[in-house]
Amino acid sequence: MTTTADAEAAANELMPLAEYLGSVLRRLRALPPLDLDLTQAHGNVLANDVLAPHPYPAFDQAAIDGYAARWEDLAAAGRIGSHPSFGAFEGGLRPVRLNVVGDLGAASWRPVRLTPGTCFSVAAGAPLPLGADVVVPVHWTDQGMAAVEILHAPKRGSGVRRAGDELPVGRVLASAGSYVTPAMVAVFAASGIGHVVVRPSPRVVVVATGDELVDVGRPSQPGQVVDANSHALTAAAVEAGALAYRIGICDDDPESLRGLLEDQTLRADLIITTGGTGTGPGDMLRRVLSRRDHGRGAVEFTDVALCPGAALGFGTVGGEEVPVVCLPGEPGAALIGFEVLARPVIQLLAGSEPVFRPSVKAHLLETVSSPGGLREFRPAHVAERRGGGYTVQPLAGGPYTLSGLAEANGLLVLGERVTAAAAGSTVDVLLLDRRR
Repeated sequence: MTTTADAEAAANELMPLAEYLGSVLRRLRALPPLDLDLTQAHGNVLANDVLAPHPYPAFDQAAIDGYAARWEDLAAAGRIGSHPSFGAFEGGLRPVRLNVVGDLGAASWRPVRLTPGTCFSVAAGAPLPLGADVVVPVHWTDQGMAAVEILHAPKRGSGVRRAGDELPVGRVLASAGSYVTPAMVAVFAASGIGHVVVRPSPRVVVVATGDELVDVGRPSQPGQVVDANSHALTAAAVEAGALAYRIGICDDDPESLRGLLEDQTLRADLIITTGGTGTGPGDMLRRVLSRRDHGRGAVEFTDVALCPGAALGFGTVGGEEVPVVCLPGEPGAALIGFEVLARPVIQLLAGSEPVFRPSVKAHLLETVSSPGGLREFRPAHVAERRGGGYTVQPLAGGPYTLSGLAEANGLLVLGERVTAAAAGSTVDVLLLDRRR
């Protein structure tokens, strides 16, 4: 009979998760950078800071539709009496009359100059005439064509965008380690940048191993287990920013396993396997990958103080020594293993900073217990409090982790020394990127 003391003693022999992660991540480097076209760069991580080579806007321009004028010519506009068309203005208005000497649109390119007592009708985005320092909005005028009456004088500089107002030359547009977003692509393009240097999205191959596995589309029978893992882990890798490829099921034949992995090293920056990480008679993956073939690397399997799924593997395979992450076969444990190990590896290869999910402190809504000596990651639902901060509701964990994860938008983290967390206490929660 196993006692609590026996369980704690066994847990003390496991490697702490933080120590294990540090040992893995120190062995990896970001993928070599590539120069890519803007549309191809979207979703990748910048390898270098990107500086503005040109000002934005590139020239002085009208920010609104209206009349470009000299502010000195408008100074007489003021509130003194009534006006039949603009009676809503408090106190009435004294209009200023200016000659409209031309129209300027966004495609106008010939330089023009204002003279005293004149203005140009301008569209938003049109180049500003030389000498103009204000654009009067249309609704502050009588909308005249040959001449216009201006009923109110805006502040000097109103309605005008000067060259470099938004982005001056030399401004850091985005820092190394940032994901290229659609808005970032627009900023780069507007600043005259057509290519950027990025880290490529890691190519990730996902393999499920085990003689017992069958493909999806039918229920399990005795001696059979539906392969949920390779589908789920491929989706998780895509969500993490990788180019992921599901190879499917590989049986436990050593030669088949070695051959499949060797073939995949030709197109992979990372291989993720699931199943066979334990020490049981059917755990062929661990026995095959633990062997070092001709000095070309091996995978080390470690029992980590992690719940669920303590047995994890990391190393390299093939002549190119492609990194490989080995996750447990139980689906809930495989997905937790992905979150704590495989996802940070993908982020590091992609050059992303930081590599870990964001975490918050949250108010625990329900008392939970946790196995001593293990760092438990439990599915949870996180919500923002109306007055600030977060609350967290634990969901199904332990043997029901998979069903709990389907509802979760966070992972409740209970440390190795925590055997129980009381309702009302403050706990750590990893935020999952779920679009809901």
